[in-house]
Amino acid sequence: MEPPVNDQTDPGDSRRPRIARLYRMQWEEAQQAHVLLFPEGMVKLNGSAGEILRRCNGEGTVAEIVAELERAFSRAGLAPDVEAFLRMATDKGWVEWSDA
Repeated sequence: MEPPVNDQTDPGDSRRPRIARLYRMQWEEAQQAHVLLFPEGMVKLNGSAGEILRRCNGEGTVAEIVAELERAFSRAGLAPDVEAFLRMATDKGWVEWSDA
């Protein structure tokens, strides 16, 4: 299932992103970063990517994830960046989508 394609988070969108089953995310102390592990290797995530993917557990919608990030970092207007990242992560196979 694809992520939202517009630049505004649709509060009525009930789809929920989660890390794809092939991948496992964890904090890597040696890297001082979150990493995404998979059978063929590892992807080191930057801080923003790690914060977004940490919240992709299949429970929250994109709107809920954006709201949580905006509260956590006292910033507004994060929806376009979060959605762009989720589109890229979906294209790479890192994220799967489920309906509520």
